[in-house]
Amino acid sequence: MAAYVSLAGFWLWQAGGSWDLRAMWGTMGLPAKIVVMLLAVMSIWSIAIMIDRALMYSAARKQSRLFVQQVAPALKDNKLDEAISIAEKNKKSHIAKVVATGLAEFQAATAQVPEDEIIEAAKRGLERSVAIVHAEMKRGLGGLATIGATAPFVGLFGTVLGIIHAFNGIQAEKTTGLTAVAGGIAEALVTTAFGLFVAVPAVWTYNYFNGRVEAFDVEMDNSSMELVNYFITRRAAKKS
Repeated sequence: MAAYVSLAGFWLWQAGGSWDLRAMWGTMGLPAKIVVMLLAVMSIWSIAIMIDRALMYSAARKQSRLFVQQVAPALKDNKLDEAISIAEKNKKSHIAKVVATGLAEFQAATAQVPEDEIIEAAKRGLERSVAIVHAEMKRGLGGLATIGATAPFVGLFGTVLGIIHAFNGIQAEKTTGLTAVAGGIAEALVTTAFGLFVAVPAVWTYNYFNGRVEAFDVEMDNSSMELVNYFITRRAAKKS
């Protein structure tokens, strides 16, 4: 007996007959239906996170490339206000957010703190900015990790409930044999397949996005160090 389960089309084919999930849904017990609905919510939630993060990371990459090209001449000419203005126009760029905070902190420190503490004040501002932007970039990834880790177990829980429901039906009908439980077990296994269907893309996407966030962190750290070097060079030039 050959069986083919298609999650994309939600059809189950077996030799001797065919059923769609609407028929299976009608025979499922209430607990198993709740599990299926929970998995559907988890799937929609994970897809929403994937789309949101993909759009955010793509915009951050594109605007960062544009920002670096635009801000370099302004910094070279020591036009800090112009550099901050350019950064504010690229609000989706992770590098622009860090640079804007660093420049603003440097300007504020120049007017408010002693001479020997200006660079340290700018460094602290940059560190805070990197931490904040990192948290923004990571937002939602915890949800993907949770879905990827728990969806298979939720599906397995639905399978267990479905098998219990099937055996309760056997007991009520006073019948025995594999044919008596085959339909119920097939229906129950759909929840396990659905759980894996939800979990696998979530895990893959989480690992991919986590790698991108790590790359963004490296870029922000490099930009911070370059900006600190720029502040040091700028102050040394003024003193001389």
